Formats: sequence, structure tokens, C-alpha cells
Amino acid sequence: MPDTLPPFAQRMDQVRPSAIRDLLALGADPAILSFGGGYPDATLFPKALLQDVFRDAIADPSGDPLQYAPSDGLPKLRAQIAALMTADGTPTAPEDVLILQGSQQGLDFAAKMLVNPGDTILVEDPTFLGALIAFAPAQPRYAAIPMDADGMDMDALEAALRATPSARLLYTVPDFQNPTGATLSLPRRQRLIDLANRHDLIVLEDTPYRHIRFAGDALPTLKSLDTQGRVIHLGSFSKILVPALRIGWAVAAPPLLEKLSLLKVAADTQTSTLNMAATSLFLERHDLWAHVATLRAAYARKKEVMLQAIRQHFPQEVTVTDPQGGLFTWARFPQGFDATAFLRDHALPKARVAYVPGGTFFATSPQPNHARINFSAQSEDRIRTGIAALGHCLKDHLSCP
Repeated sequence: MPDTLPPFAQRMDQVRPSAIRDLLALGADPAILSFGGGYPDATLFPKALLQDVFRDAIADPSGDPLQYAPSDGLPKLRAQIAALMTADGTPTAPEDVLILQGSQQGLDFAAKMLVNPGDTILVEDPTFLGALIAFAPAQPRYAAIPMDADGMDMDALEAALRATPSARLLYTVPDFQNPTGATLSLPRRQRLIDLANRHDLIVLEDTPYRHIRFAGDALPTLKSLDTQGRVIHLGSFSKILVPALRIGWAVAAPPLLEKLSLLKVAADTQTSTLNMAATSLFLERHDLWAHVATLRAAYARKKEVMLQAIRQHFPQEVTVTDPQGGLFTWARFPQGFDATAFLRDHALPKARVAYVPGGTFFATSPQPNHARINFSAQSEDRIRTGIAALGHCLKDHLSCP
């Protein structure tokens, strides 16, 4: 290896490892009970059904599932996704769908397509850490919009749009937001679309948790409310089937989808043909929504187990959200509490429990007294055990002068 390397591109200055990466790597230790990842429950994966569809895809006499495929995805799978979107209240044609290598790829493509260095992206405050990582190479600035239980504050959004008229892209997770679990209310969805139309804004709607709803009525997608072709809708099978398929999709108006498709060709030519073919066979043969109903019931129970354990074991000054769906609750600790330091110095070595410190989810002004806690991945017994241990550790720490 040479002693020196040529300088990296300037965009790499923005591509930094997360400050919590090394801490969370400890969470991979089997001795650590981790509430850190956004993992679905692996015991609920439909392994036998997936084994059958993969076997049959590989055995297809034509060999097509093992061959190259169109860059925008297998036509049959695009049609099936369009049907799923239409049934969910978002009329969609197959030609409106681009198959992605997970919806995370859509975040990368949207930033590449729309954001020049120094441009402003409007994001929720806090927002999905993975989006900030995907946007970083585009070298953006951020305008962070406060949130409450009904999602992004539209008055604050309107003020931010007046203050930054050059902003072109808004990113939102409207359903059971990562990390807070909040859901954007219907009046705010309608107003967001109105603001996007008036301020020439593209809206990037990320919906990986949309179908994991425990309570309340489903709200329309932003894409279904879109009147001017401004919304790029991202969906994924990672949370409702299995993450390892890495099958996501984008639905957008033709001018946007055409550019996204070009970026897809440049990035990886196509998503795995075999994974697309197996997913298509699964949708053809099996009832996806029956499987999702099983997930909803299991995750609803786990959420209640976690919240009950938190009420029993956490200090009263720690508050958590009660989401109507998704995979996470969002904890708020007293002012002055550093969730990263507590994870490093207490939670991991003493309680043997991991979570994601919240400061890294804030795009502009980190607030270290927060944490994202996942309830979907662990069993109910392990949730009780881990929350009890974490609560004991918190009480000892917060009681110290």
C-alpha cells in the first residue's frame, strides 16, 4: 500500500462514520440485549414459503430468474407493486414504479438528482439517521422542522420555506416516523402538499413502516394527495416481508422517475433478478396481508410489553412516545442527560443493554437527552428483562447528585 494517497473528493468530507458506530458494534455481542437496530422479529420470517419460491425461481426452466433483468425491475413485480399501491389508495400504474435495492437507495438517488452542494434539504427534527447518511455526499445544508405528536409542524415548515426560498427537497417519514413513532395527521398532510405546490418543492415520502399499524385508521399517502407530481414515494418489503431481499421501490411522476432510472443504471444496473423473481412468486402465491396481520398483532403486543415495563422500571422523569405503529419508541431524558455517555459508561457494561442514542438523529442541533428504543426484534421476555435492567441502571445514575 502506498505511503500517501491522492486527496479524496470534497464530498467525502461530509461522509463520516457515525459517532455511535463503535458503541453499537458492541450490541452485536450475544451477551448484549440490543434494542438498537430497526430489526423486525426474525422468528416471524416466512422461511418455508420463501424457501419454496426461491427453489422454484432457481429451477425455472427458462433460466430467466438467474439472468440479467431490465434496470427498472421485472415487469411482473412492478405490476404487483402498482396493484399493492392502488389497493392502498394510491392509484399507480406499472410504469410508475422503479424497483430499488432497498428504499435506502431511493434516498441516495433523490439527493443526487435534486441537491447541489450547499442546497437546503428540509427534514423533520429529529429525522431518520439513514437519510442523513444517504444525503451527506450531496453536501447539503439542512433546515430542521420541529415535530409533535401529529408530526411535522406546518407553521414552522411554512416559516422555513419563507426563510429558505431556494429549498427544493423535503424529506419526511409520515407514518410511525423513525425515530419518534409520530404520524403526520391528515390536515398536516394536506397542508404539506399545498405548501409544496406553492413553494416549488419536491417531497420525498419514505414509508417503510406504513403497514405496521396497531391502532387508528390508515391515512392517505402523500403521493395520493399529490396534485402536481411533486411527491416521490418510497416503499419497501424489508419490514413487511424480510430485509435480506433488499427490494424497495419508488413511485413518481414520469420526469422524476426517468432521472431516478438513469441513476439506477449508473449505480448498479439492476436489483437482483433472483430476489425480484422470488418476491414476485411470493406475492402471486401467498397472502402478504395475512402475514402483515401477524406482524401487526405481534408488534402491538411487544410495544405494550415494553411500555408497561418502562412505566414500571424507568424513573418518572423519563418519558417515551406511544406510537400507533412501527418499530420504535422515543425516549426523552432530563435536560443535561447524555444518552451516548450513559450507553458507553453504564448501559452496556452494567445493564448489558443497547439502544440508539438520540443526538445523532438531529440534523442541525443535536439533543443528547434522547434515545430510540426498538421493541420489534426481541422476545417479550427479553424486553421485560432488558427494560428492567436498563431502568435499574437509570435510577442509580439519575439519583446520583
